[in-house]
Amino acid sequence: MDFGAQVLAAGGVRFRVWAPGARQAEVLLEPGGAHAMQALADGWHEAVVPAAGAGTRYRYRFDGGMPVPDPASRSNPDDVHGASAVVDPRAYVWQDAAWRGRPWHEAVIYELHVGAFTPEGTFAAAAERLAELAALGVTAIELMPLADTPGGRNWGYDGVLLFAPESSFGTPDDLRALVDRAHGLGLMVLVDVVYNHFGPDGNYLHGYCPQFFNPAHQTPWGAAINYDGEHNAAVRGFMVANALYWIEEFHADGLRLDAVHQIRDDSALPIVEEIAQAIAQGPGRARQVHLVLENEHNQAQRLRPAGAATAQWNDDVHNAAHVLLTGETDGYYADYAQAPAQLLGRALAEGYIYQGQVSPHLGVARGEPSGQLPPTAFISFLQNHDQVGNRALGERLDRLTDAHRLEALYACVLLAPHIPMLFMGEEFAASTPFLFFCDFGGELAEAVRQGRRAEFQRFAAFADEAARARIPDPNAEATFAASKLRWSERETSPHRERLAFVGRLLALRHAHLVPRLAGAPHGGRSLGADGFVHVVWPLADGARWELQANLQDQPFAAPASAGQRIYSTHAGADLPPWSVRVSLHTP
Repeated sequence: MDFGAQVLAAGGVRFRVWAPGARQAEVLLEPGGAHAMQALADGWHEAVVPAAGAGTRYRYRFDGGMPVPDPASRSNPDDVHGASAVVDPRAYVWQDAAWRGRPWHEAVIYELHVGAFTPEGTFAAAAERLAELAALGVTAIELMPLADTPGGRNWGYDGVLLFAPESSFGTPDDLRALVDRAHGLGLMVLVDVVYNHFGPDGNYLHGYCPQFFNPAHQTPWGAAINYDGEHNAAVRGFMVANALYWIEEFHADGLRLDAVHQIRDDSALPIVEEIAQAIAQGPGRARQVHLVLENEHNQAQRLRPAGAATAQWNDDVHNAAHVLLTGETDGYYADYAQAPAQLLGRALAEGYIYQGQVSPHLGVARGEPSGQLPPTAFISFLQNHDQVGNRALGERLDRLTDAHRLEALYACVLLAPHIPMLFMGEEFAASTPFLFFCDFGGELAEAVRQGRRAEFQRFAAFADEAARARIPDPNAEATFAASKLRWSERETSPHRERLAFVGRLLALRHAHLVPRLAGAPHGGRSLGADGFVHVVWPLADGARWELQANLQDQPFAAPASAGQRIYSTHAGADLPPWSVRVSLHTP
Protein backbone atom coordinates (compact mmCIF):
# COMPACT_ATOMS: atom_id res chain seq x y z
CA MET A 1 0.00 0.00 0.00
CA ASP A 2 1.44 3.38 -1.00
CA PHE A 3 -0.18 5.14 1.97
CA GLY A 4 0.54 4.98 5.68
CA ALA A 5 3.01 3.09 7.84
CA GLN A 6 4.52 -0.14 6.49
CA VAL A 7 6.53 -2.50 8.70
CA LEU A 8 9.59 -3.52 6.64
CA ALA A 9 10.81 -7.10 6.45
CA ALA A 10 14.37 -5.95 7.17
CA GLY A 11 13.24 -3.96 10.22
CA GLY A 12 11.97 -0.46 10.78
CA VAL A 13 8.95 1.29 9.33
CA ARG A 14 8.40 3.27 6.15
CA PHE A 15 6.08 6.23 6.70
CA ARG A 16 4.47 7.69 3.58
CA VAL A 17 1.89 10.44 3.21
CA TRP A 18 0.41 12.45 0.36
CA ALA A 19 0.42 16.15 1.33
CA PRO A 20 0.75 18.32 -1.78
CA GLY A 21 -0.25 21.38 0.23
CA ALA A 22 2.79 21.11 2.53
CA ARG A 23 6.39 22.22 1.88
CA GLN A 24 7.86 20.23 4.77
CA ALA A 25 6.69 17.12 6.61
CA GLU A 26 7.88 15.28 9.71
CA VAL A 27 6.88 12.06 11.41
CA LEU A 28 6.78 12.44 15.19
CA LEU A 29 7.30 9.23 17.16
CA GLU A 30 5.83 9.05 20.69
CA PRO A 31 8.40 8.61 22.16
CA GLY A 32 11.21 8.92 19.65
CA GLY A 33 11.17 12.52 18.51
CA ALA A 34 10.83 14.10 15.08
CA HIS A 35 12.12 12.59 11.85
CA ALA A 36 12.21 14.68 8.69
CA MET A 37 10.41 13.22 5.70
CA GLN A 38 11.86 13.43 2.21
CA ALA A 39 9.75 15.35 -0.30
CA LEU A 40 9.08 13.16 -3.34
CA ALA A 41 7.35 13.91 -6.63
CA ASP A 42 3.64 14.78 -6.89
CA GLY A 43 3.20 15.82 -3.26
CA TRP A 44 4.42 12.64 -1.56
CA HIS A 45 6.57 12.64 1.60
CA GLU A 46 8.42 9.61 2.96
CA ALA A 47 10.70 8.57 5.82
CA VAL A 48 12.16 5.22 6.86
CA VAL A 49 12.71 5.01 10.63
CA PRO A 50 14.76 1.95 11.68
CA ALA A 51 13.82 2.35 15.36
CA ALA A 52 10.06 2.12 14.72
CA GLY A 53 8.05 -1.09 14.69
CA ALA A 54 4.62 -2.56 15.29
CA GLY A 55 2.93 -0.68 18.11
CA THR A 56 4.92 2.55 17.64
CA ARG A 57 2.74 5.62 18.15
CA TYR A 58 3.22 8.46 15.67
CA ARG A 59 1.76 11.59 14.12
CA TYR A 60 2.63 13.82 11.18
CA ARG A 61 3.49 17.52 11.30
CA PHE A 62 3.33 19.73 8.24
CA ASP A 63 5.16 23.05 7.93
CA GLY A 64 5.64 23.23 11.70
CA GLY A 65 1.93 23.11 12.40
CA MET A 66 -0.19 21.00 14.74
CA PRO A 67 0.63 17.27 14.85
CA VAL A 68 -2.12 15.19 13.23
CA PRO A 69 -2.87 11.47 12.90
CA ASP A 70 -2.02 9.54 9.75
CA PRO A 71 -4.99 9.73 7.30
CA ALA A 72 -4.15 6.10 6.41
CA SER A 73 -3.72 5.01 10.03
CA ARG A 74 -4.38 1.29 10.50
CA SER A 75 -5.11 1.93 14.18
CA ASN A 76 -5.86 4.97 16.35
CA PRO A 77 -6.18 3.55 19.88
CA ASP A 78 -6.93 6.93 21.51
CA ASP A 79 -9.62 7.97 19.03
CA VAL A 80 -9.41 10.11 15.92
CA HIS A 81 -7.53 13.07 17.41
CA GLY A 82 -4.86 10.91 19.06
CA ALA A 83 -1.66 9.36 17.78
CA SER A 84 -1.75 6.60 15.18
CA ALA A 85 -0.23 3.19 15.90
CA VAL A 86 1.90 1.12 13.54
CA VAL A 87 0.24 -2.23 12.73
CA ASP A 88 1.88 -5.26 11.14
CA PRO A 89 -0.99 -6.98 9.31
CA ARG A 90 1.15 -10.10 8.79
CA ALA A 91 1.38 -10.80 12.51
CA TYR A 92 -2.09 -12.30 12.87
CA VAL A 93 -2.24 -16.09 12.32
CA TRP A 94 -5.34 -16.81 10.23
CA GLN A 95 -7.33 -20.04 10.57
CA ASP A 96 -9.37 -19.69 7.37
CA ALA A 97 -6.83 -20.88 4.78
CA ALA A 98 -9.42 -23.09 3.08
CA TRP A 99 -12.05 -20.36 2.84
CA ARG A 100 -12.87 -19.23 -0.70
CA GLY A 101 -16.10 -17.41 0.03
CA ARG A 102 -19.63 -18.38 -0.94
CA PRO A 103 -21.55 -17.88 -4.19
CA TRP A 104 -23.84 -14.87 -4.07
CA HIS A 105 -27.09 -16.76 -4.66
CA GLU A 106 -26.64 -18.42 -1.24
CA ALA A 107 -26.60 -15.06 0.59
CA VAL A 108 -28.95 -14.33 3.47
CA ILE A 109 -27.61 -11.09 4.94
CA TYR A 110 -27.75 -9.89 8.55
CA GLU A 111 -26.90 -6.20 9.01
CA LEU A 112 -25.44 -5.28 12.38
CA HIS A 113 -23.82 -2.42 14.25
CA VAL A 114 -20.94 -3.82 16.30
CA GLY A 115 -21.46 -1.39 19.18
CA ALA A 116 -25.20 -2.05 19.58
CA PHE A 117 -25.23 -5.74 18.65
CA THR A 118 -24.16 -6.89 22.12
CA PRO A 119 -24.07 -5.32 25.60
CA GLU A 120 -20.27 -5.16 25.40
CA GLY A 121 -20.28 -3.60 21.93
CA THR A 122 -16.99 -5.15 20.80
CA PHE A 123 -15.66 -7.28 17.97
CA ALA A 124 -14.94 -10.07 20.45
CA ALA A 125 -18.47 -10.05 21.86
CA ALA A 126 -19.99 -10.04 18.38
CA ALA A 127 -17.90 -13.09 17.45
CA GLU A 128 -19.48 -15.02 20.31
CA ARG A 129 -22.98 -14.53 18.84
CA LEU A 130 -22.26 -15.62 15.29
CA ALA A 131 -23.07 -19.31 15.83
CA GLU A 132 -26.67 -18.36 16.63
CA LEU A 133 -26.96 -16.48 13.35
CA ALA A 134 -25.53 -19.37 11.37
CA ALA A 135 -27.97 -21.75 13.04
CA LEU A 136 -30.86 -19.47 12.06
CA GLY A 137 -29.95 -19.68 8.37
CA VAL A 138 -27.96 -16.47 7.96
CA THR A 139 -25.04 -16.87 5.54
CA ALA A 140 -23.53 -13.36 5.59
CA ILE A 141 -23.09 -10.59 8.13
CA GLU A 142 -22.88 -6.99 6.98
CA LEU A 143 -20.99 -4.75 9.39
CA MET A 144 -22.03 -1.12 9.49
CA PRO A 145 -19.02 1.14 8.78
CA LEU A 146 -15.89 0.36 10.78
CA ALA A 147 -13.77 3.42 9.93
CA ASP A 148 -12.84 5.28 13.13
CA THR A 149 -15.28 8.02 14.11
CA PRO A 150 -15.02 10.70 16.82
CA GLY A 151 -16.00 9.57 20.30
CA GLY A 152 -17.14 6.20 21.52
CA ARG A 153 -20.48 5.81 19.75
CA ASN A 154 -21.54 6.55 16.19
CA TRP A 155 -23.43 4.81 13.40
CA GLY A 156 -20.14 4.80 11.49
CA TYR A 157 -21.02 7.11 8.60
CA ASP A 158 -18.97 9.93 10.16
CA GLY A 159 -15.68 8.09 9.64
CA VAL A 160 -12.53 10.19 9.23
CA LEU A 161 -9.77 7.56 9.47
CA LEU A 162 -10.91 5.18 6.76
CA PHE A 163 -8.27 2.49 7.41
CA ALA A 164 -8.48 2.41 11.22
CA PRO A 165 -11.15 0.07 12.65
CA GLU A 166 -13.27 1.90 15.24
CA SER A 167 -11.15 1.89 18.39
CA SER A 168 -14.11 1.49 20.76
CA PHE A 169 -14.86 -1.90 19.16
CA GLY A 170 -11.40 -3.35 19.79
CA THR A 171 -8.10 -3.81 18.01
CA PRO A 172 -7.53 -4.63 14.33
CA ASP A 173 -6.65 -8.17 15.38
CA ASP A 174 -9.97 -8.42 17.25
CA LEU A 175 -11.68 -7.66 13.94
CA ARG A 176 -9.57 -10.30 12.20
CA ALA A 177 -10.62 -12.81 14.84
CA LEU A 178 -14.28 -11.91 14.22
CA VAL A 179 -13.89 -12.55 10.49
CA ASP A 180 -11.98 -15.77 11.22
CA ARG A 181 -14.82 -16.97 13.44
CA ALA A 182 -17.42 -16.08 10.82
CA HIS A 183 -15.61 -18.01 8.12
CA GLY A 184 -15.31 -21.00 10.42
CA LEU A 185 -19.10 -20.99 10.66
CA GLY A 186 -19.58 -20.61 6.91
CA LEU A 187 -20.57 -16.94 7.16
CA MET A 188 -19.47 -14.32 4.65
CA VAL A 189 -18.47 -10.91 6.02
CA LEU A 190 -19.39 -7.72 4.16
CA VAL A 191 -18.07 -4.33 5.30
CA ASP A 192 -19.99 -1.10 4.79
CA VAL A 193 -17.71 1.65 3.41
CA VAL A 194 -18.32 5.37 2.86
CA TYR A 195 -16.60 6.99 -0.12
CA ASN A 196 -18.89 10.00 -0.58
CA HIS A 197 -17.70 12.18 2.34
CA PHE A 198 -15.68 12.38 5.55
CA GLY A 199 -17.22 13.05 8.96
CA PRO A 200 -17.38 16.59 10.39
CA ASP A 201 -14.93 16.08 13.29
CA GLY A 202 -11.39 14.71 13.07
CA ASN A 203 -10.73 15.14 9.34
CA TYR A 204 -7.48 17.11 9.07
CA LEU A 205 -7.02 16.71 5.31
CA HIS A 206 -8.37 20.19 4.52
CA GLY A 207 -5.42 21.74 6.35
CA TYR A 208 -2.49 20.14 4.52
CA CYS A 209 -4.13 18.41 1.57
CA PRO A 210 -6.91 20.61 0.13
CA GLN A 211 -6.41 18.80 -3.19
CA PHE A 212 -8.28 15.86 -1.65
CA PHE A 213 -11.49 17.81 -2.29
CA ASN A 214 -13.02 19.35 -5.39
CA PRO A 215 -15.06 22.52 -4.68
CA ALA A 216 -16.46 22.35 -8.23
CA HIS A 217 -18.78 19.64 -6.88
CA GLN A 218 -20.86 20.16 -3.76
CA THR A 219 -22.52 17.49 -1.64
CA PRO A 220 -24.75 17.63 1.47
CA TRP A 221 -21.46 17.54 3.44
CA GLY A 222 -19.59 20.29 1.56
CA ALA A 223 -16.98 20.06 -1.21
CA ALA A 224 -16.92 16.61 -2.81
CA ILE A 225 -14.04 14.19 -2.58
CA ASN A 226 -11.85 14.85 -5.60
CA TYR A 227 -12.39 11.94 -7.96
CA ASP A 228 -12.27 13.91 -11.21
CA GLY A 229 -10.40 17.19 -10.69
CA GLU A 230 -6.73 18.12 -10.75
CA HIS A 231 -4.53 15.78 -8.63
CA ASN A 232 -7.30 13.15 -8.49
CA ALA A 233 -4.96 10.18 -9.13
CA ALA A 234 -3.71 10.02 -5.52
CA VAL A 235 -7.23 10.48 -4.15
CA ARG A 236 -8.58 7.66 -6.28
CA GLY A 237 -5.59 5.52 -5.29
CA PHE A 238 -6.39 6.15 -1.62
CA MET A 239 -9.97 4.90 -2.01
CA VAL A 240 -9.06 1.90 -4.16
CA ALA A 241 -6.40 0.98 -1.59
CA ASN A 242 -9.00 1.26 1.17
CA ALA A 243 -11.42 -1.06 -0.63
CA LEU A 244 -8.68 -3.65 -1.17
CA TYR A 245 -7.49 -3.20 2.42
CA TRP A 246 -10.69 -4.56 3.99
CA ILE A 247 -10.72 -7.50 1.59
CA GLU A 248 -7.02 -8.37 1.72
CA GLU A 249 -5.91 -7.50 5.25
CA PHE A 250 -9.19 -8.50 6.97
CA HIS A 251 -10.32 -11.25 4.55
CA ALA A 252 -13.70 -9.55 4.02
CA ASP A 253 -15.92 -11.21 1.42
CA GLY A 254 -17.22 -7.97 -0.01
CA LEU A 255 -18.15 -4.35 0.49
CA ARG A 256 -21.36 -2.39 0.60
CA LEU A 257 -20.75 1.11 -0.85
CA ASP A 258 -22.85 3.71 0.91
CA ALA A 259 -24.91 6.18 -1.15
CA VAL A 260 -23.01 6.01 -4.42
CA HIS A 261 -25.55 8.50 -5.82
CA GLN A 262 -23.80 11.11 -3.63
CA ILE A 263 -20.37 10.44 -5.14
CA ARG A 264 -19.57 13.29 -7.54
CA ASP A 265 -17.44 11.86 -10.32
CA ASP A 266 -17.52 12.76 -14.01
CA SER A 267 -14.55 10.56 -14.90
CA ALA A 268 -14.62 8.25 -17.90
CA LEU A 269 -14.08 5.41 -15.41
CA PRO A 270 -16.08 6.26 -12.27
CA ILE A 271 -14.41 5.42 -8.96
CA VAL A 272 -17.01 2.74 -8.16
CA GLU A 273 -16.17 0.90 -11.37
CA GLU A 274 -12.44 1.34 -10.76
CA ILE A 275 -12.84 -0.25 -7.32
CA ALA A 276 -14.80 -3.12 -8.86
CA GLN A 277 -12.06 -3.70 -11.44
CA ALA A 278 -9.34 -3.65 -8.77
CA ILE A 279 -11.22 -6.24 -6.73
CA ALA A 280 -11.88 -8.48 -9.74
CA GLN A 281 -8.25 -8.29 -10.89
CA GLY A 282 -6.88 -8.74 -7.38
CA PRO A 283 -8.45 -10.78 -4.55
CA GLY A 284 -11.44 -11.66 -6.71
CA ARG A 285 -9.29 -13.95 -8.83
CA ALA A 286 -8.66 -16.31 -5.90
CA ARG A 287 -11.99 -16.24 -4.07
CA GLN A 288 -15.55 -14.97 -4.27
CA VAL A 289 -15.78 -11.25 -3.48
CA HIS A 290 -19.02 -9.29 -3.80
CA LEU A 291 -19.70 -5.57 -4.30
CA VAL A 292 -23.06 -4.17 -3.13
CA LEU A 293 -24.35 -0.66 -3.83
CA GLU A 294 -26.76 1.72 -2.18
CA ASN A 295 -28.00 3.83 -5.09
CA GLU A 296 -31.17 5.93 -5.01
CA HIS A 297 -30.84 6.52 -8.76
CA ASN A 298 -31.84 2.89 -9.49
CA GLN A 299 -29.17 2.51 -12.18
CA ALA A 300 -29.57 -1.00 -13.57
CA GLN A 301 -26.51 -0.45 -15.78
CA ARG A 302 -24.25 -0.61 -12.71
CA LEU A 303 -25.33 -4.16 -11.82
CA ARG A 304 -24.14 -7.44 -13.26
CA PRO A 305 -24.06 -8.91 -15.79
CA ALA A 306 -23.57 -5.63 -17.71
CA GLY A 307 -22.29 -3.59 -14.77
CA ALA A 308 -19.61 -3.95 -12.12
CA ALA A 309 -21.60 -4.50 -8.93
CA THR A 310 -23.07 -7.75 -7.65
CA ALA A 311 -26.27 -6.31 -6.20
CA GLN A 312 -28.06 -3.24 -4.86
CA TRP A 313 -30.08 -2.55 -1.74
CA ASN A 314 -33.65 -2.36 -3.04
CA ASP A 315 -35.37 0.44 -1.15
CA ASP A 316 -38.39 0.15 -3.46
CA VAL A 317 -39.38 -3.20 -1.92
CA HIS A 318 -39.07 -1.77 1.57
CA ASN A 319 -40.96 1.42 0.80
CA ALA A 320 -43.96 -0.28 -0.80
CA ALA A 321 -44.09 -2.86 2.01
CA HIS A 322 -43.85 -0.12 4.65
CA VAL A 323 -46.81 1.77 3.20
CA LEU A 324 -48.81 -1.47 3.07
CA LEU A 325 -48.05 -2.26 6.70
CA THR A 326 -48.32 1.18 8.30
CA GLY A 327 -50.34 3.42 5.98
CA GLU A 328 -47.65 6.10 6.32
CA THR A 329 -47.33 8.32 3.24
CA ASP A 330 -45.11 11.17 4.51
CA GLY A 331 -41.96 12.16 2.63
CA TYR A 332 -40.67 9.65 0.09
CA TYR A 333 -43.42 7.20 1.07
CA ALA A 334 -45.72 9.40 -1.04
CA ASP A 335 -44.19 7.70 -4.10
CA TYR A 336 -45.73 4.39 -2.95
CA ALA A 337 -49.12 5.59 -1.68
CA GLN A 338 -51.14 4.53 -4.73
CA ALA A 339 -51.77 0.75 -4.98
CA PRO A 340 -48.80 -0.26 -2.78
CA ALA A 341 -49.52 -4.00 -3.15
CA GLN A 342 -49.28 -3.73 -6.92
CA LEU A 343 -46.06 -1.75 -6.56
CA LEU A 344 -44.66 -4.38 -4.22
CA GLY A 345 -45.49 -7.06 -6.80
CA ARG A 346 -43.63 -5.10 -9.46
CA ALA A 347 -40.60 -4.68 -7.20
CA LEU A 348 -40.49 -8.36 -6.33
CA ALA A 349 -40.85 -9.32 -9.98
CA GLU A 350 -38.61 -6.78 -11.72
CA GLY A 351 -36.41 -5.25 -9.03
CA TYR A 352 -37.08 -1.53 -9.21
CA ILE A 353 -40.50 0.09 -9.02
CA TYR A 354 -39.17 3.35 -10.40
CA GLN A 355 -37.70 2.46 -13.79
CA GLY A 356 -37.72 5.88 -15.42
CA GLN A 357 -41.09 7.29 -14.42
CA VAL A 358 -41.39 10.56 -12.49
CA SER A 359 -41.19 10.35 -8.71
CA PRO A 360 -43.97 12.52 -7.23
CA HIS A 361 -41.80 13.13 -4.17
CA LEU A 362 -38.72 14.26 -6.11
CA GLY A 363 -40.49 15.73 -9.11
CA VAL A 364 -38.01 14.13 -11.53
CA ALA A 365 -37.69 10.87 -13.42
CA ARG A 366 -35.89 8.14 -11.51
CA GLY A 367 -34.47 4.74 -12.39
CA GLU A 368 -33.82 2.46 -15.34
CA PRO A 369 -35.55 -0.70 -16.60
CA SER A 370 -34.46 -3.64 -14.43
CA GLY A 371 -36.62 -6.64 -15.36
CA GLN A 372 -33.79 -8.07 -17.47
CA LEU A 373 -31.54 -8.45 -14.41
CA PRO A 374 -31.38 -11.67 -12.38
CA PRO A 375 -33.39 -11.55 -9.15
CA THR A 376 -30.18 -11.93 -7.10
CA ALA A 377 -29.14 -8.45 -8.27
CA PHE A 378 -31.49 -7.04 -5.62
CA ILE A 379 -31.26 -7.13 -1.84
CA SER A 380 -34.70 -6.86 -0.28
CA PHE A 381 -35.61 -6.12 3.32
CA LEU A 382 -38.36 -4.87 5.58
CA GLN A 383 -36.01 -3.04 7.93
CA ASN A 384 -32.46 -1.69 7.95
CA HIS A 385 -30.46 0.80 10.02
CA ASP A 386 -31.72 3.78 7.96
CA GLN A 387 -35.38 2.85 7.84
CA VAL A 388 -35.51 2.28 11.60
CA GLY A 389 -32.93 4.75 12.87
CA ASN A 390 -34.05 7.68 10.76
CA ARG A 391 -37.42 7.63 12.47
CA ALA A 392 -37.62 10.20 15.25
CA LEU A 393 -38.06 7.54 17.94
CA GLY A 394 -36.27 4.68 16.19
CA GLU A 395 -39.29 2.35 16.24
CA ARG A 396 -39.06 -1.06 14.63
CA LEU A 397 -41.92 -2.36 12.51
CA ASP A 398 -43.32 -4.47 15.36
CA ARG A 399 -44.28 -1.21 17.07
CA LEU A 400 -46.03 0.10 13.95
CA THR A 401 -48.14 -2.84 12.74
CA ASP A 402 -49.52 -6.13 13.99
CA ALA A 403 -47.58 -9.38 13.89
CA HIS A 404 -50.01 -11.15 11.56
CA ARG A 405 -49.53 -8.60 8.77
CA LEU A 406 -45.81 -8.38 9.35
CA GLU A 407 -45.30 -12.13 9.12
CA ALA A 408 -47.10 -12.19 5.77
CA LEU A 409 -44.56 -9.69 4.46
CA TYR A 410 -41.68 -11.70 5.92
CA ALA A 411 -42.87 -14.69 3.91
CA CYS A 412 -42.93 -12.53 0.77
CA VAL A 413 -39.39 -11.23 1.27
CA LEU A 414 -37.62 -14.27 2.70
CA LEU A 415 -39.17 -16.65 0.16
CA ALA A 416 -38.66 -14.45 -2.93
CA PRO A 417 -35.66 -15.04 -5.24
CA HIS A 418 -34.13 -11.68 -4.28
CA ILE A 419 -31.31 -11.77 -1.73
CA PRO A 420 -32.98 -11.18 1.68
CA MET A 421 -31.55 -9.04 4.45
CA LEU A 422 -32.46 -8.81 8.14
CA PHE A 423 -31.52 -5.95 10.45
CA MET A 424 -30.07 -7.04 13.79
CA GLY A 425 -32.74 -8.11 16.27
CA GLU A 426 -35.41 -8.26 13.60
CA GLU A 427 -35.29 -12.05 13.65
CA PHE A 428 -36.68 -12.10 17.20
CA ALA A 429 -38.87 -8.97 17.04
CA ALA A 430 -36.51 -7.03 19.30
CA SER A 431 -38.32 -4.55 21.49
CA THR A 432 -35.39 -2.13 21.59
CA PRO A 433 -35.40 0.83 19.19
CA PHE A 434 -32.48 1.68 16.97
CA LEU A 435 -31.96 5.39 17.46
CA PHE A 436 -29.66 7.85 15.75
CA PHE A 437 -26.62 8.21 18.03
CA CYS A 438 -23.24 9.94 17.94
CA ASP A 439 -20.65 11.34 20.33
CA PHE A 440 -19.78 14.85 19.22
CA GLY A 441 -18.78 17.67 21.54
CA GLY A 442 -19.26 21.43 21.89
CA GLU A 443 -21.00 23.41 19.17
CA LEU A 444 -21.15 20.46 16.81
CA ALA A 445 -23.06 18.40 19.37
CA GLU A 446 -25.60 21.19 19.83
CA ALA A 447 -25.96 21.65 16.07
CA VAL A 448 -26.63 17.94 15.59
CA ARG A 449 -29.08 17.89 18.50
CA GLN A 450 -31.09 20.83 17.19
CA GLY A 451 -30.82 19.73 13.57
CA ARG A 452 -32.19 16.31 14.43
CA ARG A 453 -35.25 17.82 16.08
CA ALA A 454 -35.79 20.41 13.34
CA GLU A 455 -35.72 17.62 10.76
CA PHE A 456 -39.05 16.29 12.06
CA GLN A 457 -40.79 19.63 12.43
CA ARG A 458 -42.78 19.11 9.22
CA PHE A 459 -44.33 15.87 10.55
CA ALA A 460 -47.71 16.33 12.23
CA ALA A 461 -46.70 14.24 15.25
CA PHE A 462 -43.81 16.62 15.97
CA ALA A 463 -45.31 19.91 14.91
CA ASP A 464 -45.15 21.45 18.39
CA GLU A 465 -41.94 22.10 20.30
CA ALA A 466 -42.90 19.90 23.27
CA ALA A 467 -43.27 16.88 21.00
CA ARG A 468 -39.90 17.56 19.37
CA ALA A 469 -38.27 17.79 22.78
CA ARG A 470 -39.15 14.09 23.28
CA ILE A 471 -36.85 13.12 20.39
CA PRO A 472 -33.81 11.57 22.06
CA ASP A 473 -30.58 13.57 22.07
CA PRO A 474 -28.25 11.79 19.60
CA ASN A 475 -25.21 12.66 21.75
CA ALA A 476 -26.59 11.26 25.00
CA GLU A 477 -25.05 7.99 26.11
CA ALA A 478 -28.54 6.84 27.10
CA THR A 479 -29.62 7.05 23.45
CA PHE A 480 -26.90 4.62 22.46
CA ALA A 481 -27.59 2.34 25.44
CA ALA A 482 -31.29 2.16 24.55
CA SER A 483 -30.36 0.90 21.07
CA LYS A 484 -28.47 -2.18 22.27
CA LEU A 485 -30.11 -5.54 21.69
CA ARG A 486 -31.45 -7.53 24.64
CA TRP A 487 -30.47 -11.07 23.77
CA SER A 488 -32.47 -12.55 26.63
CA GLU A 489 -35.65 -11.66 24.69
CA ARG A 490 -34.98 -14.56 22.34
CA GLU A 491 -36.07 -16.93 25.12
CA THR A 492 -39.41 -15.25 25.89
CA SER A 493 -42.72 -14.87 24.09
CA PRO A 494 -43.47 -13.40 21.53
CA HIS A 495 -39.80 -13.11 20.56
CA ARG A 496 -39.02 -16.84 20.50
CA GLU A 497 -42.02 -17.44 18.23
CA ARG A 498 -40.77 -14.86 15.73
CA LEU A 499 -37.29 -16.40 15.87
CA ALA A 500 -38.72 -19.84 15.11
CA PHE A 501 -40.87 -18.42 12.29
CA VAL A 502 -37.93 -16.70 10.59
CA GLY A 503 -35.83 -19.85 11.01
CA ARG A 504 -38.56 -21.92 9.37
CA LEU A 505 -38.78 -19.59 6.36
CA LEU A 506 -35.01 -19.57 5.90
CA ALA A 507 -34.87 -23.37 6.11
CA LEU A 508 -37.47 -23.57 3.31
CA ARG A 509 -35.48 -21.05 1.28
CA HIS A 510 -32.24 -23.01 1.60
CA ALA A 511 -33.93 -26.35 0.87
CA HIS A 512 -36.07 -25.44 -2.14
CA LEU A 513 -35.13 -22.07 -3.65
CA VAL A 514 -31.37 -21.58 -3.24
CA PRO A 515 -30.40 -24.75 -5.18
CA ARG A 516 -32.29 -23.35 -8.19
CA LEU A 517 -31.16 -19.71 -7.95
CA ALA A 518 -27.67 -19.93 -9.45
CA GLY A 519 -27.96 -18.59 -12.96
CA ALA A 520 -31.65 -17.59 -12.70
CA PRO A 521 -32.02 -15.76 -16.03
CA HIS A 522 -34.02 -12.63 -15.24
CA GLY A 523 -36.80 -11.20 -13.15
CA GLY A 524 -40.36 -12.47 -13.00
CA ARG A 525 -43.87 -11.44 -14.02
CA SER A 526 -46.26 -9.65 -11.72
CA LEU A 527 -49.81 -10.91 -12.30
CA GLY A 528 -51.62 -9.48 -9.27
CA ALA A 529 -54.09 -6.66 -8.82
CA ASP A 530 -55.31 -4.47 -5.97
CA GLY A 531 -54.27 -6.13 -2.69
CA PHE A 532 -53.30 -9.45 -4.28
CA VAL A 533 -49.61 -9.98 -5.04
CA HIS A 534 -48.97 -12.73 -7.58
CA VAL A 535 -45.46 -13.16 -9.01
CA VAL A 536 -43.90 -15.96 -11.04
CA TRP A 537 -40.13 -16.16 -11.54
CA PRO A 538 -38.14 -18.41 -13.90
CA LEU A 539 -35.37 -20.33 -12.15
CA ALA A 540 -32.11 -21.68 -13.51
CA ASP A 541 -33.17 -25.28 -14.15
CA GLY A 542 -36.37 -24.54 -16.06
CA ALA A 543 -38.46 -24.50 -12.90
CA ARG A 544 -40.76 -21.66 -11.88
CA TRP A 545 -41.25 -20.14 -8.45
CA GLU A 546 -44.67 -18.73 -7.61
CA LEU A 547 -45.73 -16.36 -4.84
CA GLN A 548 -49.37 -15.59 -4.06
CA ALA A 549 -50.08 -13.17 -1.22
CA ASN A 550 -53.35 -11.61 -0.13
CA LEU A 551 -52.18 -8.38 1.53
CA GLN A 552 -55.54 -6.85 2.36
CA ASP A 553 -58.26 -7.12 5.00
CA GLN A 554 -60.72 -9.24 3.00
CA PRO A 555 -60.44 -12.78 1.58
CA PHE A 556 -59.34 -13.28 -2.01
CA ALA A 557 -60.26 -16.08 -4.42
CA ALA A 558 -56.76 -16.74 -5.74
CA PRO A 559 -56.20 -18.66 -8.98
CA ALA A 560 -55.27 -22.30 -8.49
CA SER A 561 -51.60 -23.24 -8.46
CA ALA A 562 -50.60 -26.71 -9.65
CA GLY A 563 -47.08 -26.61 -8.31
CA GLN A 564 -45.57 -28.25 -5.24
CA ARG A 565 -46.71 -26.32 -2.18
CA ILE A 566 -43.59 -25.05 -0.38
CA TYR A 567 -45.23 -22.76 2.14
CA SER A 568 -48.78 -21.78 2.96
CA THR A 569 -50.34 -19.95 5.86
CA HIS A 570 -53.69 -21.64 5.20
CA ALA A 571 -55.08 -24.71 3.46
CA GLY A 572 -57.65 -24.37 0.70
CA ALA A 573 -57.88 -22.42 -2.54
CA ASP A 574 -58.97 -19.03 -1.23
CA LEU A 575 -56.53 -16.80 0.58
CA PRO A 576 -57.74 -15.25 3.85
CA PRO A 577 -56.65 -11.71 4.71
CA TRP A 578 -52.87 -11.32 5.02
CA SER A 579 -52.01 -14.83 3.94
CA VAL A 580 -49.30 -16.23 1.65
CA ARG A 581 -48.56 -19.36 -0.32
CA VAL A 582 -45.46 -20.26 -2.29
CA SER A 583 -45.23 -23.00 -4.91
CA LEU A 584 -42.50 -24.63 -6.97
CA HIS A 585 -43.21 -25.78 -10.53
CA THR A 586 -40.64 -28.22 -11.90
CA PRO A 587 -40.33 -29.22 -15.59
